[in-house]
Amino acid sequence: MPFRVEPAADFKTVLGGGKRAQVGMWACTGNPLVAEICAGSGFDWLLIDGEHSINSLESISTQLQVVAGYPIHPVVRVPANDTVMIKQYLDLGVQNLIVPMVDNAEQAAQAVAAVRYPPRGVRGVGSALARGSRWNRIEGYLNRAEETITLLVQVESAEAVANVAQIAGTDGVDGIFIGPSDLAASMGHLGQQDHPEVTSAVEHCIRTARELGVPVGVNAFVEATARRYLDAGADYIAVGADVAMLARASEALAAKYLPEGTGDTPASY
Repeated sequence: MPFRVEPAADFKTVLGGGKRAQVGMWACTGNPLVAEICAGSGFDWLLIDGEHSINSLESISTQLQVVAGYPIHPVVRVPANDTVMIKQYLDLGVQNLIVPMVDNAEQAAQAVAAVRYPPRGVRGVGSALARGSRWNRIEGYLNRAEETITLLVQVESAEAVANVAQIAGTDGVDGIFIGPSDLAASMGHLGQQDHPEVTSAVEHCIRTARELGVPVGVNAFVEATARRYLDAGADYIAVGADVAMLARASEALAAKYLPEGTGDTPASY
């Protein structure tokens, strides 16, 4: 008989468990070896990016396979709030999904519908062909699928900040993730994630989500800013990226031997 599979503990259970904040990093190279190295780092979660990185369906699938051997939660960002893309990501086995650029409750509800099968949503049914159900080896997957999925939506515009209570309160949204880079740009402060107006908006979102009892995360590569958001109550945070770490470390090493280099770190990540 076939080997029956049970889904691993999902990310939303950890986020809602009342424990310490979950700290993670980005995997952007599209390389499974790099993802595996990051998975063994000791971080709580690893964000595999499909929006701004070279990642494809195939590379994400491979990274999920190699990361599965480590005690870390893989979270994958889809390129857009697109029903077809979300279907493909879920079918290849993504359980923890971040949807970018969600500006209002209607768009949040669209993302929810994309991760649910009819009649509660619009996800296409292809589980017999898909790694997401382990090729129908997860007992009762069609009726249980949404229980195994953590849906996080990104608040990363001035419009989204204005609508954050409605977005976070949308039924089926398991948490919000704040993107200060795009938020800064939308507020007229391109490349200034630490601008006072931006940090104030981020902290407003954190307070609002916590008042609603909805897990809230944020991206923050500058340590002082990351600790500020943790103190403000962020439930999860991304504090670095593989590509940024390699770039900065290689620059620092070069600067030791090439004194004519400026050694300046780019102001924006």
